[in-house]
Amino acid sequence: MSTTDLEAVNPAREATGSGAWRFASQLLARADIKFNGTRPWDMRIHDPQVAERVLAFGNLGLGEAYMDGQWDCDRLDEFFAHVLRAHIDEQIDPARLVFHALKARLMNRQTARRAWKVGQQHYDIGNEFYEAMLDKRMAYTCGYWSGGAKTLEEAQEAKLDLICRKLGLQPGMRLLDIGCGWGSLMKFAAEHYGVTCVGVTISKEQAAFGAARCGDLPVEFRLQDYRLLDEKFDRIASVGMFEHVGPKNYRTYMEVAHRCLADDGLFLLHTIGKNRRDTTPDPWIDKYIFPNGELPTIGQMADASGGLFVTEDVHNFGADYDKTLMAWHANFEAAWPRFEAQMGERFYRMWRYYLLSCAGAFRARDIQLWQWVLSKNGVMGGYRRPAD
Repeated sequence: MSTTDLEAVNPAREATGSGAWRFASQLLARADIKFNGTRPWDMRIHDPQVAERVLAFGNLGLGEAYMDGQWDCDRLDEFFAHVLRAHIDEQIDPARLVFHALKARLMNRQTARRAWKVGQQHYDIGNEFYEAMLDKRMAYTCGYWSGGAKTLEEAQEAKLDLICRKLGLQPGMRLLDIGCGWGSLMKFAAEHYGVTCVGVTISKEQAAFGAARCGDLPVEFRLQDYRLLDEKFDRIASVGMFEHVGPKNYRTYMEVAHRCLADDGLFLLHTIGKNRRDTTPDPWIDKYIFPNGELPTIGQMADASGGLFVTEDVHNFGADYDKTLMAWHANFEAAWPRFEAQMGERFYRMWRYYLLSCAGAFRARDIQLWQWVLSKNGVMGGYRRPAD
């Protein structure tokens, strides 16, 4: 056996006698995962303190240990699919995470001032980076593969067209896009459905880049918090923004949409959602990827919209987000040599962990993707979801 081989097994040998190692091994066994196993979803341990770190800090410790190179896994997506299908995450409730849980429940972490943080930390890291990872329209939300799409480009265009058809867009209509990103929906709707668009975003990079991409199209980008909106639109869409609103602001958000929507208009809300109300934001995602974000439940969305909107349709295609994230990951890996010197190894491991852990969560059906269609007074005769 070579010196390299000895170094690879020593961490496991040092740790196997500890109570933390034994307890963590037993937990992972319930998800069919082994320490230093040979299957793609098994963990390869490089530091004997990984078990203690994970048991002390839960998901935050697991993610930070990966970023620090303390463990590896060939298929992080499958690792997380196994963990979440077995509900292993629910069996670690360290006392040190109590403060995070209380803060999420008691504080309004998505105030008008705090709302700008996610734009600065996540969306403003560089348009060139996102161009390399996303499709040509730069849609940073779930693609629609269920209609037969074979590529990321096809899935994103199918999603944009599905939204336009669900909203019944017609030439001359005015569309508001709350959380418009780089303007993929507005550009598509203006080009293919002849509508005029206004989009709001909290990312300076997105607003500037999106405006340049839209050229002379009737599309306006505003660097503005959604709470300041107060004008009428024929249709409203919000795609992948509600995850940043926060439960203390759900009703305010719905009230803004209500006052801005024409009486005979339609509002499409596209959001990731969770299955249980009594959970708190993932502390690793909150710290490194989407600060102050939180996923809603169906019940919370119904509570927030009650008395303001009629729910015409709810469409769940969360399994399609697995495919979308895996396509983004493939693009990210292919493009990484261009960004390695600038962003570094720790960012690479962070971003890889983000994309693949989320893919695993959708694969396990631990989180969902919903498109809601809402009206103010109910569609006479009933709303019909357009066919694929």
